[in-house]
Amino acid sequence: MLAPILQDAQGRTISYLRLSLTDRCNFRCSYCSPLAMEQHEDPLSRPEVARLTGIFARLGVRRVRLTGGEPTLRRDLVEIVRDVAASPGIDEVALTTNGQALAELAGPLRAAGLTRVNISLDTLDPARLQALSGRAASLPRITAGIAAAFAAGFEAVKLNVVVVRGVNDGELAALARFGWGHGAIVRFIELMPFGQGEPVPLAEVRERLVAQGLRLEPDATRGWGPATHMRGFGEGAPAGGGLLGFIGAMTENFCEGCNRVRVAADGSLRACLGGREQVSLKALLRDGTPDEAIGDEIRAALMLKREKHEMGAPGNRLLPMVGTGG
Repeated sequence: MLAPILQDAQGRTISYLRLSLTDRCNFRCSYCSPLAMEQHEDPLSRPEVARLTGIFARLGVRRVRLTGGEPTLRRDLVEIVRDVAASPGIDEVALTTNGQALAELAGPLRAAGLTRVNISLDTLDPARLQALSGRAASLPRITAGIAAAFAAGFEAVKLNVVVVRGVNDGELAALARFGWGHGAIVRFIELMPFGQGEPVPLAEVRERLVAQGLRLEPDATRGWGPATHMRGFGEGAPAGGGLLGFIGAMTENFCEGCNRVRVAADGSLRACLGGREQVSLKALLRDGTPDEAIGDEIRAALMLKREKHEMGAPGNRLLPMVGTGG
């Protein structure tokens, strides 16, 4: 019997699994895969995803977020969601996507048990979007996917905006208003040192939102992840204000409350996004290792998790974001 509590070396309880389904992506976002260096590793199969989810659930994980690469490139995504949602102990299944295929998939995914969806949307300018994310990125397809997600009745639809200086920092309030108009919560994410671009600290992001016509007030809303929240008021905001999220790994470190563990597209466990330590769970799943022993390996790996990430340390070479899922 696997112990129902999973903790890291700092005593933090781990209840949230971010599981990458593929390292393939139809976008080429400059801050994620600027050189398109996908590894095309053999991903975990649908039965392996289901088995691994069950192991984590018996260790105490309650929330699973399916990521990539771009998870909608998996043809068996709906079936994977159904398997994960049916795993005893899993309370919530979420998805992070670029939204290109969501217009077709939102309804089937919701019916399969997906509860929440995060959609990447860094700009409302079609040309700027393609400059940031590649020629395959289509703003009309993304906005259609956002509308479909809202219509499907997910518990939450969030828009992830990675803020890049000189690129999209002049349209932050417009993105907030767009999100509110589509029933979504916009989250502004500080650029991390995985690719190209100059970051904008969260304090400046908030200043820019105010300069662009919004009034901000603190809000105590907290979710499963690291986002803090404020409520925005002004033109385009809903009655009572619209919720905005802020994630600042670099200037507003959130490691103290970290509750996450990651499994990358290559099947490796990564205790920290900013670390290099890996344990190949795929190899264990495929060589006949029993669930109990795999659970022991997971616990041992988390005992190596440091107090804080070191993404900003000089000379620290990070593993690629592609296939890790952020």
